[in-house]
Amino acid sequence: MAYQPQFKVKATYMRGGTSKGTFFNIADLPKEAQENPAKRDKLLQRIVGSPDVYKQQMDGMGGATSSTSKAILVGKSSVPNHDVDYYFCQVAIDKDFVDMSGNCGNLSSAVGPFAIKEGLVDNVPQNGVCCVRIWQANIKKTILCYVTMENGMVKEMGDYYIDGVAFPAEEIVLEFAEPVDPSEELFPTGNLVDDLEVPGIGTFKATMITAGIPTVFVNACDIGYKGTELQVDINNDAEALARFEKIRVAGALKMGLISDPKEAETKQHTPKIAFVAPASDFTTSSGKEVKANEIDLHVRALSMQKLHHAMMGTASVAIGVAACIEGTLVNIAAGGGEKAAVEFGHPSGTLKVGAVIKQENGKYVVDKATMSRSARIIMEGYVHVPAGTMD
Repeated sequence: MAYQPQFKVKATYMRGGTSKGTFFNIADLPKEAQENPAKRDKLLQRIVGSPDVYKQQMDGMGGATSSTSKAILVGKSSVPNHDVDYYFCQVAIDKDFVDMSGNCGNLSSAVGPFAIKEGLVDNVPQNGVCCVRIWQANIKKTILCYVTMENGMVKEMGDYYIDGVAFPAEEIVLEFAEPVDPSEELFPTGNLVDDLEVPGIGTFKATMITAGIPTVFVNACDIGYKGTELQVDINNDAEALARFEKIRVAGALKMGLISDPKEAETKQHTPKIAFVAPASDFTTSSGKEVKANEIDLHVRALSMQKLHHAMMGTASVAIGVAACIEGTLVNIAAGGGEKAAVEFGHPSGTLKVGAVIKQENGKYVVDKATMSRSARIIMEGYVHVPAGTMD
């Protein structure tokens, strides 16, 4: 068989919040990848470097963590009053699947700048703030991304720091409009707190919520933790990770996200599993000391079966919403009572999130959830892909 050289696909590598991913304008994908989801997934997997039995993604753009094994597709929107459609693809590192069941809140902050760069946004101001109206096609939700413009270009550099990112950049404000549709159940079980029975493990108090991304919250003390843990405390403990996965699967079943435990194997992105604890002094992964009076509570969360090095953006939305509803485990850990925002501790530092919530006909309705991130382009050009990848 004659040798076939690699082919090229235009791409941009970006950081958004505490995640990184390879961004594509949908129009730049090979025609067969645009038309055939299976071929598209094969293409994205090979670009990122998956599936990799060594779990290193040495032969691709991925960084061998859930925060960096990501591909993002953006195109002109066909949804009224939106600028772009955004598809988030969480690529499994060592397994053969691409999970598109949820969103990445961190990388949502990079979608606005990318869309502007690609000419997908109309009426962009020369100076000031451009509101990019994003349709998150995975979960069918609206995200408003406020991007600062200077002399006709996205202003990437600034003095805004995010814990978990070593260097400053320009602040980008995200608004997740109606993260839970009023017709949907914010709490799928109908309860603010449930007794979650986990076969072979035990029964735990849990708050299960769908805002941002479906998330199962449990108390740190109930599962043997303090809430101040770092990645090294959990990610090298295979027994602990297996226990967390069993809790996550039990939560997914209780929330109606899956009907059989086997389904969880191909839906690792949702739901998230997180544990909460009241505020206390702690030391971040960078060695920074954070005092109890600087935060409202601790939250640690797992993504793709590993403790996250900071906090996923979508889980931050879930935290913000749950914290602002009296009686949830998140609200109780934060001291209880009415709240409009909380500052929570995570392995890399702290993050402030807020939500606007009201009650209508006995139901909680979330108008919006907000948080600030930053983003910048790291590389743009072409990724090279081995011939036959989509065969």
